[in-house]
Amino acid sequence: MPFVTTDDGTEIYYKDLGDPAAQPIMFHHGWPLSSDDWDAQVLFFLSKGYRVVASDRRGHGRSSEIGSGHDMDHYASDVSAVVEHLDLRNVVHIGHSTGGGQVARYVAKYGEPQGRVAKAVLVSSVPPLMVQTDANPEGTPISVFDGFRSALAANRAEFFQAVASGPFYGFNRDGVTVSQPVIDNWWRQGMTGSAVAHYEGIKAFSETDQTEDLKAISVPVLCMQGDDDQVVPYKDAVIKQAELLSNATLKVYEGFPHGMLTTHADIINPDLLAFIEQ
Repeated sequence: MPFVTTDDGTEIYYKDLGDPAAQPIMFHHGWPLSSDDWDAQVLFFLSKGYRVVASDRRGHGRSSEIGSGHDMDHYASDVSAVVEHLDLRNVVHIGHSTGGGQVARYVAKYGEPQGRVAKAVLVSSVPPLMVQTDANPEGTPISVFDGFRSALAANRAEFFQAVASGPFYGFNRDGVTVSQPVIDNWWRQGMTGSAVAHYEGIKAFSETDQTEDLKAISVPVLCMQGDDDQVVPYKDAVIKQAELLSNATLKVYEGFPHGMLTTHADIINPDLLAFIEQ
């Protein structure tokens, strides 16, 4: 399997598929998943002739189970290591949830300064800041994230099952058709990763203020989210992203859940393609 070794010795697993001469699209997964969560998008964009790259965040999926560096700075640095290893240019970076935070930090700190980024997409993403503070009174109370940590520490397998079968895909909503294979695949990806990385990653995705990252980005960015996202409240996420970015396109999907990339891939994928090709 292909890996890149970072400066602190972390081995980052990545996929590199399609025509090496084609424009690359790099996918950044959410917590606590892996690059496998992008299967529907990988196949779609390969069929459209793009080069597709996706990596597993440190401590997630097939990347190293390491006890340190579970923060946005290291996440972004690890992305840069993969991009530079493959010498990717004119890249479209697409991030979901925590992966959106990873994209924002990478593009602001590495991608744009190095001239390697064409566009970015934030899907149901955590920036600018999830947790409630004096400066962010609309945010989610810290007690919610403390609850995540307690549940993960008590029984990670049970907690992940509850997230996947409930709020992540909106399977707890009346009239929604529940897919057990989708739940099982989410659980499989989560349990493949490190409990330490997942536990410490909660702080990374909830308490990292990325306001300045968003302000620093000048390339076109598509901000997309469902208004029934039960994981990342859209008014504190996609709405604020579009306000802070200098070159944003905003798309809010009525009734779509946090995991809309899976449940509504038939709608999201063409919208991603249209933004990339415009």
